[in-house]
Amino acid sequence: MATPREVKLSSADRVLFPEDGITKGDLFSYYGRIAEVLVRHLKDRPFTMKRWREGLPGGSFFQKQAPKGIPEWIPTREFRTWPREGGTRLVDFPIVNGPEALLWMVQMHCIDMNAWYSRTDKPERPDWVLFDLDPPDEPDASTMCVRVAHYVHDALTDLGLESWVKTSGADGIHVLVPIVRRSGYDDTYEFAELLARQLERDHPGQVTTEWLKRKRAGVLVDHRQNGHGKTIASVYSVRPKPGAPVSTPLEWNELTEDVRPRDFSMDVALERVAERGDLFEPVLHAKQALGPALKKLRR
Repeated sequence: MATPREVKLSSADRVLFPEDGITKGDLFSYYGRIAEVLVRHLKDRPFTMKRWREGLPGGSFFQKQAPKGIPEWIPTREFRTWPREGGTRLVDFPIVNGPEALLWMVQMHCIDMNAWYSRTDKPERPDWVLFDLDPPDEPDASTMCVRVAHYVHDALTDLGLESWVKTSGADGIHVLVPIVRRSGYDDTYEFAELLARQLERDHPGQVTTEWLKRKRAGVLVDHRQNGHGKTIASVYSVRPKPGAPVSTPLEWNELTEDVRPRDFSMDVALERVAERGDLFEPVLHAKQALGPALKKLRR
């Protein structure tokens, strides 16, 4: 007999976003409505829980190990990790393969949904290269970030690669290059680094690869996010920022300099999906190989 897949929401009135009055129940409702689309992007990927038990004011903590009491109908898979403090350990990661599992994560105070770039059947073969654009603390930072996103897009096009763009939901922009699963994380990291450094040379003062914020001049194109076991907030994730903005996919012609990532609320994200469908669906069906473009960059 199948186990009933029911998620009981507790503390629905708990305010997680004090400036906006947004509650745990509001998040539960949004994720319930977006689940059919969002789960496709989490399916079969090791999931890291980022938990906000007291909402934004209380801060968050990461939990990779599936917690005690996780429902038996949420699958888990064991993988080795390399913590920053050194050594290695085996971690039993939860896998979010259905709407109920997604809602259980909300019940456990996850605001945004973070999963690996690779899937459980080929954990060493990522599905995409990520360019994470982080703007500087300047008045026109959003405009600069949009401009640099188009530099990334144009450079990828010159290499024969298609890319898709989404707001990070915070102040940055994510550019994803979906690839067939032939390349390892060493390849995707190298590719992202080579292209980021090329853009830094081509657009001095606008693009940087400098990780230390106090030393930066321009928008950081962060290639370091392509390491094994890295995660990003999934498309359609609510972000823990004032206004509860959503990481929202855009068409490239929509990414104009008046776009402000935090303008994309939960309601806006749902409206866009209802009107346009999932603009990020092509990321799930990659047909392009990374190898030829990587060879060009190595020259």
